[in-house]
Amino acid sequence: MKHASAALLLAMAAISTARAQSAGQWMVNAGWLHLAPQSSSQPFTANALGQSSTLPGSGATLEDADTFALTARYYLTDHVALEALLGIPPKLRLNGAGSLGPVGELGTARAYSPAILAQYHFGEPTARLRPYIGAGVAYVWFRNVQLSEPVATGQLLYSPALGTQLEGPTSVSLSKTFAPVINAGLTYKIDKHWSVGASISYMWLSTNATLATRSGLGTVTTTTRVKINPIVSFLSIGYRF
Repeated sequence: MKHASAALLLAMAAISTARAQSAGQWMVNAGWLHLAPQSSSQPFTANALGQSSTLPGSGATLEDADTFALTARYYLTDHVALEALLGIPPKLRLNGAGSLGPVGELGTARAYSPAILAQYHFGEPTARLRPYIGAGVAYVWFRNVQLSEPVATGQLLYSPALGTQLEGPTSVSLSKTFAPVINAGLTYKIDKHWSVGASISYMWLSTNATLATRSGLGTVTTTTRVKINPIVSFLSIGYRF
């Protein structure tokens, strides 16, 4: 009986230790992040001389972008985790579409988008391969915005009626926003510390762009709403503490 009791106590201690190595653990991942915007925009609307007019057929799209990213994951239980995502802000390139297609690049901006997600991890903590799903929110803002020459000089506002009178030095602002995120991924454990991971996420992200042109006839405001909605792929190497 003494031997049986001792074996039972050891087994309980082993189970407790196994749980402690999952619930309460931290994992840090670093790797390559790819953004594939599923972008579109509303037509550009110019407000000048007390009137509003839409640039017929105008639009904009965004190119794919790559960057380096880090995640920090904390396991609340063996299956539920919280993950924070940070990275080097990628440079997004906005190109003209429709009637603005011949203009080419309209401008660039750095996108800052830290995110936090709640995840559910399937399988046992000791399994080598563990899939997961998650959902959360990102807070997005833009810095280092640079306009191409046709936009920075207001050339987009040329009209047959007024000629170049509405053109002039132009600045831009992009709205900040919260963006819902969903993701799914896999973690493959190499040993008790190291692992590799892959995930794919989708973010519902839009921003309002406002151009302010200081023309000889007064300030002209041009607005549009750009849908970015990126599919985000992340390949990484992880270390478990």
